[in-house]
Amino acid sequence: MKLFLVELLCLQDNIANFLFGENMSVIEIKVPEVGESITEVTLAQWLKEDGAYVKEDEPICEFESDKATLELPAEKSGVIQHIASEGDDLEIGALIAKIDTSAEAPKESEEKSDKKKEKSDESATTSAEKSEPDKKEEPKADKKEEEPREDDSSESAYAAGHPSPAAAKILREHDIKPAEVNGTGREGRITKEDAMRAVEKGGDGSDQSTSAEPAEKAERTSGHTAFSREERKEKMSRMRRTIASRLVSAKNNTAMLTTFNEVDLSNVMSMRKKYQDRFVDKHGIKLGFMSIFSKACAKALMDMPQVNARLEENEIVYHDYVDISIAISTPNGLVVPPVKNVESLSYAEIEKKIKELADKAREGKLSLNEMTGGTFTITNGGVFGSLVSTPILNEPQSAILGMHTIQQRPVAVDGNVEIRPMMYLALSYDHRIIDGSTSVTFLVKVKELLEDPVSMILDL
Repeated sequence: MKLFLVELLCLQDNIANFLFGENMSVIEIKVPEVGESITEVTLAQWLKEDGAYVKEDEPICEFESDKATLELPAEKSGVIQHIASEGDDLEIGALIAKIDTSAEAPKESEEKSDKKKEKSDESATTSAEKSEPDKKEEPKADKKEEEPREDDSSESAYAAGHPSPAAAKILREHDIKPAEVNGTGREGRITKEDAMRAVEKGGDGSDQSTSAEPAEKAERTSGHTAFSREERKEKMSRMRRTIASRLVSAKNNTAMLTTFNEVDLSNVMSMRKKYQDRFVDKHGIKLGFMSIFSKACAKALMDMPQVNARLEENEIVYHDYVDISIAISTPNGLVVPPVKNVESLSYAEIEKKIKELADKAREGKLSLNEMTGGTFTITNGGVFGSLVSTPILNEPQSAILGMHTIQQRPVAVDGNVEIRPMMYLALSYDHRIIDGSTSVTFLVKVKELLEDPVSMILDL
């Protein structure tokens, strides 16, 4: 009797598993761990359509975290089913998609036959061009559109016509579809510049305009309507929300003050002019102002460690190194990745690192590690024409230097009035750990180093 009951229970379990059990060929895709302090991300965009076949390790979507944009690869090959939607805020571990690994990949024979058909159509078009010389230009455009891709691998299919994170953001904000934009990047990828051109032209970013544009697109790009009273709402990106919360935190949780000075950049500009060509020939990069300002700040910070420190509850944390965060403007907002150990780097190494970080930032490719850290920040509002400003602290740092536009101004030099290239400097600092005299002394020291760059190079 007992044996009969056991067999009956086993039979019930098997029936339940058959009717209601999970399909073991379907795997769940969840939001992965992306950083220590990150608990939530935003699904920026799907890279693979719902129901499409994806290959293992092929990127399927992009996430926006507090610090960077990340791509999520497929864990297995199969047909993807979307669970989450673009723009959703998702907690770490939340379900975003499922992949049916039992689905078969598209047959190569069918793809090859489709390619052969396209090639035959292309050859027919070419022969028609030869027989009708009066219509030579129009079929060329058709030929370009019908030309099949030579490489139909998953990588090229992902890149061709796919926007970079920065470009995707611009296209979304202006309601332009990626299919309407001609990509000039690697393997047809849509770059930020392509997206900007598309916004300016209101279409595909190419020099040729089409007469068959939809009426709504023409209306959208026609400009401002007189006496318009329309309003529109857009959800803030996760990066913009993070920037907003941190700025409010810096204002509310620090005793922030700003001190000002001005610097004569005659000697710096003379040095750059004299050695620029030789510098480029040797290092392959230009000597800019940022590396010179960074070295001046690094030297002053090593001499005055309290400006390079941070407050941690009731303790002051000092650093024997200088990691300078460089403010970089991107389509998604301002980011401040640090250049580490500036005190130990050469001018060329600093310039190369800044360029590398800036390129990655504008393409949305900064890693979380590249966004982490920093003991001091430099922001250059002068590139946008700012004459003077009060930069806000980048917590948990205690100070930030603001650079501004260089103006030719009359100044008194040894009793004479001369026209010199002058820049206003602003140092915002946390008065809880940096005294006013310390901040003023630091800024004066930076000014003196910039006005006599040889002494900085000679470590005097």
